[in-house]
Amino acid sequence: MPYRAPVDDYSFLFDHIVGLDQVIATDRFAEATPDVTSAILTEAGKLCEEVMAPLQRPGDLHPAHLENGVVRTSPGYADGYKAIAEGGWVGMAADPEYGGMGLPMTVTSAVNEMMSAACLSLQLAPLMSQGQIEALEHHASDAIKELYLPKLISGEWSGTMNLTEPQAGSDVGALTSKAEDNGDGTFSVTGQKIYISWGDNDFTDNVCHLVLARLPGAPAGTKGISLFLVPRNIPDENGNAGVANALKVVSLEHKMGLHGSPTCVMQYDGATGWMVGAEGGGMAAMFTMMNNARLGVGGQGVGVAEGAYQHALAYALDRKQGKTDGDTGTIIDHADVRRMLMTMRAETYAARGIGLMCAVAIDMTTATGDPRWKSRAALLTPIAKAFGTDIGNEVANMGIQVHGGMGFVEETGAAQYARDVRVTTIYEGTNGIQAMDLVARKMMDGGDAANLILDEIEAAAEAARDTLPDLAEPVWQASESLRETTEWLVKQDHRTRFAGAVPYLRAFARVLGGHVHLMSAVADADGARGKVAAFYIQRLLPEHGSLLAQTQAGDQDLFGMTPEEFAA
Repeated sequence: MPYRAPVDDYSFLFDHIVGLDQVIATDRFAEATPDVTSAILTEAGKLCEEVMAPLQRPGDLHPAHLENGVVRTSPGYADGYKAIAEGGWVGMAADPEYGGMGLPMTVTSAVNEMMSAACLSLQLAPLMSQGQIEALEHHASDAIKELYLPKLISGEWSGTMNLTEPQAGSDVGALTSKAEDNGDGTFSVTGQKIYISWGDNDFTDNVCHLVLARLPGAPAGTKGISLFLVPRNIPDENGNAGVANALKVVSLEHKMGLHGSPTCVMQYDGATGWMVGAEGGGMAAMFTMMNNARLGVGGQGVGVAEGAYQHALAYALDRKQGKTDGDTGTIIDHADVRRMLMTMRAETYAARGIGLMCAVAIDMTTATGDPRWKSRAALLTPIAKAFGTDIGNEVANMGIQVHGGMGFVEETGAAQYARDVRVTTIYEGTNGIQAMDLVARKMMDGGDAANLILDEIEAAAEAARDTLPDLAEPVWQASESLRETTEWLVKQDHRTRFAGAVPYLRAFARVLGGHVHLMSAVADADGARGKVAAFYIQRLLPEHGSLLAQTQAGDQDLFGMTPEEFAA
């Protein structure tokens, strides 16, 4: 069974769950009518099914490699990227003034998720460019925008972001890369960066790097960091890629997965760059790129989960093994295989719904500037990122289990999903950091944004009591339990909050997932979505109780042991 883009699921979620209609009702996104959105999803689905999905295995089997200082990409990737660029998919959400489609982030997120399911390694290339486009739109000078944005949006040039250094991972403020003013509007950037996704390729005319560096005399920590645009080739007087800049790819990382995506060690030796944003404003500018990248990474997790589910389902419908309780004669009639497949489908759908809820909040913030939407988007972002990527890992591993022994054999392709998605829980801020952000910065309002969402969940559950009481009541009760824990959490110190941060985020996602499934059951009670909703609410939602108990367990059991006792 080849990959099939779940276009119907996106349309259903848009229409019945996440409220895309309110986004379209704004002046900013009025042109994204249902007809337009449907056509975009359909065309993107064809691209994913016919162009990208066939590149999934070749990228894994024939990785990108470094040849005489140039990255050589996997077979077929150049043509695949060309199809993405020529279809306008790089600039989906970009400003139409520079050639973008100006689509809502909600629609963009759906397309990116489909691309991730089809071929995550290749999808990373346009995702990196999309993040850079957004950062330049918000922070770059007009001259930089006019030169770089049209070429990035068209896909003629590609973009990256350079944060991490060997000694400065999550602690970005510890970076040592430096920039010196050349006195002519340019800067000389020197330093080494690691883990640079798509730091080079052999199919775009230029690669544009956003690099964090520190000016002489700048204060320590994140406040002293500035952001610089450093192209692989310096544009000539006509705006075309000109002479090579003083930078190079030192090596490619040898990774457990994502073999088709070159992850580079970059060296800058007085490379020419241009400042983006204000001096010392590097982190603010980079976070413009990173916040939506976090939603994008959550979508990557959901996309891989979808791909792994479809792969496992095809195997289960074909594999004959043992006596079954059904009449197909294949392993899909075994109760435990059905449990795994139902779990995979239910978890993927819940994570997809949460990600799209977050995207709608981002779109409404963009369109209205309403601080309530901004707070909602801020709260949902770490949940969408962490839960989406956790589910990607869990579903991919479950897909291996559905395959049995054959899942451990690389030729079946099941293991690739698990290897490829593993890094998503790490990059753009580890999921532990996402959870800490949720219980600290995102709770500085005393839990107001969280309670507004819980109000909506409980109101929807109340409305469903008459028609679906067995599903509505558990969702209402779970929401109320989450509210009580939230009220307790905001009264705690940071160490206690951090000790319970990961289970709290997971519990919040569980309840949000229950809401997504309940609303789906309301709209499709007798269909497959209603049946999957019943499975999620009856079997998976109850997990929230143990998670909330962990949240309130305090920090004594974590900090009661000395470092020496850990090794005892």
